[in-house]
Amino acid sequence: MVLDETVRARLTRHAGSLRGPVRAALRAKIVLAAAAGASNAAVARTLGVSVNTVRKWRGRFAAAGTEGLRDAPRPGRPRLYDSRVRVAVVASATSAPPHPESVWTHRSIAARVADTTSAVISASQVGRILADLDLKPHKVRGWLTRREDPRFWERAADICGLYLAPPPDAVVLSVDEKTAIAARSRKHPGRPAGPGRPARQEFEYVRHGTVSISAALNEHRPGHPDHMRAAGPPPLSCAVTRSGRTA
Repeated sequence: MVLDETVRARLTRHAGSLRGPVRAALRAKIVLAAAAGASNAAVARTLGVSVNTVRKWRGRFAAAGTEGLRDAPRPGRPRLYDSRVRVAVVASATSAPPHPESVWTHRSIAARVADTTSAVISASQVGRILADLDLKPHKVRGWLTRREDPRFWERAADICGLYLAPPPDAVVLSVDEKTAIAARSRKHPGRPAGPGRPARQEFEYVRHGTVSISAALNEHRPGHPDHMRAAGPPPLSCAVTRSGRTA
């Protein structure tokens, strides 16, 4: 088996690739070893494959060159959806959902694809296409943009220093709040579970206004410079503010 420089360079690149398919690298190594004069048994022993595998890819390379090292078409049911439909699924999943929806669902993507391509596709098939591409449009990850304040790190250092080394006889409180918590109750009591029947809960509810909770954690108490070593956890104080009842 004789290889020209172009083919040898291409096979060498495939054989040493760390990102390409493993099967492509293995086939390239088989051809390169065979071109070096090694026997089928020696190549199989070196690469840890069977002699039939070496014989197969040597024969396919001799018959069709580098194109023979590709996977042959496999038998089975033909694809129901062409690349146009798959592109429409990806385009919908990576775009903003229609108002007032906040995230895409497989059913809504299927409806969008039917409107744009006139192709009827099921929600389950949409899920398979997205799973193959590792696309998860139902998941949303948020982030917090830090303000462009040139004194941000200076102020952050002051706050951290207050926690780590507070002044003598100082009271350090860590305060946070949760506002507009809806106070609700079910309109009718639920029903317990029974044999062959899950517990049931009324869908409608009654609003009782909103509640705002403010909490302050005493991070440093006078007389305990190292509050982390003080007996017991630092005390927590809470304040609850309740608005009037709404209909």
